[in-house]
Amino acid sequence: MTVSVAVFNAHPRRRVRREGVGRTIRRVAAGEGYRSVTISVVFIDGRTCARINRRYLGHRGSTDVISFPLGEGREIEGEIYVNLDRTKRQAKSYGVTEADEITRLVVHGALHLLGYDDRTLRSQRQMKAREDAYVGVPAQSGKPERAT
Repeated sequence: MTVSVAVFNAHPRRRVRREGVGRTIRRVAAGEGYRSVTISVVFIDGRTCARINRRYLGHRGSTDVISFPLGEGREIEGEIYVNLDRTKRQAKSYGVTEADEITRLVVHGALHLLGYDDRTLRSQRQMKAREDAYVGVPAQSGKPERAT
């Protein structure tokens, strides 16, 4: 299995440790049966996220994670942008650590690159179940339900 993960800390004030991000991507790629994955994970601020969201996706405002697939088939290439300004608020809201929320967003972004979508209620539930499996959350947690 060839998994290449590049991590970029582009947030003006905050940093995320690279090692955990690489392990997370490798776990998801292996669990989904992918043998060749090249992913860049970029940690950004809310303002940058809003610009990317508007420019490339045509959406207004910021979001928590954006994924851009750069290849197709069984050899996955892509970029994941994680909004660190959002992770702090969401972690508090969901009653988890900020590190756990960052992990969930990296998993969510990776699953998008591996072909999952969350456009319908059914696909949201499927994607959420895969996320929970990779972040180690029991199927029925007492935490508030999160939107994907």
